[in-house]
Amino acid sequence: MLEARLVATVPAPLSPASADPPAVTGSLLVQRADTELVVDDLSGQRERRRFPAPWPRPFGSVAVSPDGELAVFAGVHALRAVGADGAVRWELRHGCWSAAMCTVAHVSFAEYAQDTSHFYADRGSAAFSSDGRLLWAHVRGDDADEQWLIVDAADGTVLARAATGTLGSGSAHVPHPDPASMGLTVAEDSPALWGHWDGDKLHVRRFDEEVLLGVSPSGTHLLTTDPEQSALHLHLSAGGAQVGRADADGAVPAPPGDDRARWDRVAAVPWDHTAVVGTEDYTDPPRHWLVELPSMTVRGPVGYPFAVCGPARAAATGIWYTVAADATAVHLWTSAGDGPRH
Repeated sequence: MLEARLVATVPAPLSPASADPPAVTGSLLVQRADTELVVDDLSGQRERRRFPAPWPRPFGSVAVSPDGELAVFAGVHALRAVGADGAVRWELRHGCWSAAMCTVAHVSFAEYAQDTSHFYADRGSAAFSSDGRLLWAHVRGDDADEQWLIVDAADGTVLARAATGTLGSGSAHVPHPDPASMGLTVAEDSPALWGHWDGDKLHVRRFDEEVLLGVSPSGTHLLTTDPEQSALHLHLSAGGAQVGRADADGAVPAPPGDDRARWDRVAAVPWDHTAVVGTEDYTDPPRHWLVELPSMTVRGPVGYPFAVCGPARAAATGIWYTVAADATAVHLWTSAGDGPRH
């Protein structure tokens, strides 16, 4: 068993009654409300940042640069970059994500703010590269196709694009230490994608019937699961070869009243040789397991000094986090010792 040590409990800046749960991105704590995004620097080196939101939170997601100075809101019809001073740095319009397959080239959110088909629109996502210079974005094209863009974060210039061949109701990016590499998971039935930019063209590798969970701190390995959550898969990021597998059945017990165990669709890889992966994110209390890499050996459960809620999520190297049950704080964790040894 790995005994987890509490590094810090950080209060959420906004009330959970009017905001999404707080999340940790690198050294930043971010929380989104309908009218603003709040960013706190966990290192204490920068003051709190507040970014005005161009549209309410049901209409998209947001990405924050590693330095906390730029937020990009990925909406139904556009990507909008907003500075810490509240000024719009750039906007990049794209095809409409409406589930009704809207073909209007919207200029503003006001055009569909009261339309229920847009309220329940599909959505893409965006993420910054590790150095903050690039923005990777999953958007809908003008012909309802889905595209993966690499954008100059400074001015919104599209540097490269590639068709994803996906049909997604939502997506999430998985950053890599190399600014020129990024992962993308699109909905449940679409393939996971791994992208690499050579400075000119975006090259995309597909992982059919897999969901990206995380990347090791060195960037050597990718951790995935299947849509049924029956197994964990370990791939080399260079080339994509699978080098390990851990079936849930036989490795971890099934929850009470169920006939089989399932891995979570969210995990943390705090060390190159160790992942913290949950089973059944609806289990109360949740169960987190220590998985040794690259052998994919389940070493045992993670022990916490108090009950935690939800899955283990990636933070910084050697650190993962959980969100308090009432969403009023995040708990940052590391090993009670010096970390797993091999």
